[in-house]
Amino acid sequence: MCNKRHNMKLNAVQLGERLRAARERRGLSQQTIGDALGLKRTAVTNMESGKRAVSTLELTRLAQMYDQPVTFFLMDRTDEEDLATVLFRIVPEFAEDSLLRQAVERTLDLCQEGVGLRRLLRYEQEDTLPNYSLRMHTAGEAVSQGVWVAQVERQRLGLGNAPVADIAKLIAEQGVWVAAAELPEWLSGLYLHHASIGLAILVNGAHPFTRRRFSYAHEYAHALLDRSLTVQPTRKENSSELVEKRANAFAAAFLMPADGVTDMLHRLHKGHPSRSTQTVFDAATGGVMEAEIRPRPGTQAITFQDIAAIARHFQVSYEAAVWRLRSLGHIGASECSALIEQKDHGRRYMRLLGASEEPTESLSHESGTPSKPPADEQLRHHLARLAIEAYRQEEISRGRLRELARKLGVASEELLDLAEATRAE
Repeated sequence: MCNKRHNMKLNAVQLGERLRAARERRGLSQQTIGDALGLKRTAVTNMESGKRAVSTLELTRLAQMYDQPVTFFLMDRTDEEDLATVLFRIVPEFAEDSLLRQAVERTLDLCQEGVGLRRLLRYEQEDTLPNYSLRMHTAGEAVSQGVWVAQVERQRLGLGNAPVADIAKLIAEQGVWVAAAELPEWLSGLYLHHASIGLAILVNGAHPFTRRRFSYAHEYAHALLDRSLTVQPTRKENSSELVEKRANAFAAAFLMPADGVTDMLHRLHKGHPSRSTQTVFDAATGGVMEAEIRPRPGTQAITFQDIAAIARHFQVSYEAAVWRLRSLGHIGASECSALIEQKDHGRRYMRLLGASEEPTESLSHESGTPSKPPADEQLRHHLARLAIEAYRQEEISRGRLRELARKLGVASEELLDLAEATRAE
């Protein structure tokens, strides 16, 4: 550092790119930043393009506005920051809440074990997960990008318009570690990307099943669109960030594809226009005939039981289904408000249909005594398979397999017995 200007190994273009990315993540305009610094918008543009130097005072102020330490912008990224350090900075509660810290650390420990087992087995982790990193400046762009990427991903995965049966399994198959952890109520999910673990997604295991599904899809959006982020929590306090708006739009469109919702409405005999005209070719006369079709009055009204049926079909919450129909234009603002007010009726109807939004696992952050380790079934199955295969190939010992069994919360002797059986095949 020299006088009031930065004399860094990091060049001005790299610094400018980091400043731009941080600003866009916070959903702030160049004009807003310029006003806060007492500069013209063009000065901010030049900073972000590397054409204007950034003073120490300006960088300090920008770091405060972007909720990052100054070192975040100056650090040499070839020497990656420790994951725990990033967690402490991005999620301050990580330092204060021992239960949160233990839950996350236990899950990350399993992810690191998985990385180690993959290396022992010489499994090359294929970089097949697309990176859709896109710049955005407005909430409208964020939503549009989220919807578009959801459509592209569904096509890539061959999902068509069908509901996603097991979203945790689907994401895991893309090379991302997934787990339901014992998180506090205020934290819906956590996305992590670091050399020590690769890509990982944690969701709140105490939240209802439908909310967990939405959280999985939301965090998956970060893996697809925000690969440059090391840690991204999902909580009310950062819901206004553009990356969060984009992830929410992705989750809704990924779980409830537009054409699938329309098809479902038609199966319910809803969603048809109030008036339509059909034109048919007449083979006998060579002419055409027209017929006007009008549904009976009141038959197209979308009711709470229709919303419940759609929510059950796509395995989402009642409210998520209402807002998806609103975003697709199937219902207006007044209808949306009325349907939200009827959510209790909708939930009762869903229970009647056998679709519950209640948690299916007993994970309570306050109790501190989960009934099993905080990783969900998908991660445990994945690691158990890797461990048995490593034992079969004589890459790990009996003692090491027992240690992994304890971390997975399974009977060590039974896992060892099953592993021995694979050697006998």
